[in-house]
Amino acid sequence: MFKPKYPSPDTYIPATIRPTPAPAEHPESAPAPAKAPTALGGLVQNSPGTALALAASGVAGVLALASVAVSLLLAVAVTAVALSVSAVVVLFLVRALRQEFKNH
Repeated sequence: MFKPKYPSPDTYIPATIRPTPAPAEHPESAPAPAKAPTALGGLVQNSPGTALALAASGVAGVLALASVAVSLLLAVAVTAVALSVSAVVVLFLVRALRQEFKNH
C-alpha cells in the first residue's frame, strides 16, 4: 500500500532527419509569371518621399512616447511632493495637539 510506484522508463527514439534532394533547375524553363496588381498596389510606391515619410512618422512616434513617459514621471514627482508636504502638515498638527493636551 505504501510502496512507491515508479514511472516506466521513456521509450522515446529521436527521429532522424533526411534532407530531400533539391529539384534540378532547367535552363529552358519558362520565366516566372508577373505578379498581379493588388488593390493597394498603386497607392504605395517606393520613392525617397516614402522613406522620408516613414522616418518622420517614426520620429513622431518616438517623441509621442517620450512625452508620455515624461508626463508620467512628472505626475509621480508631483504626487511625491504633495505627500511629503501633507506629511509635514500632519506632523505639525499632531505635535500641536500633543502640546495642547499636555497643557490641560
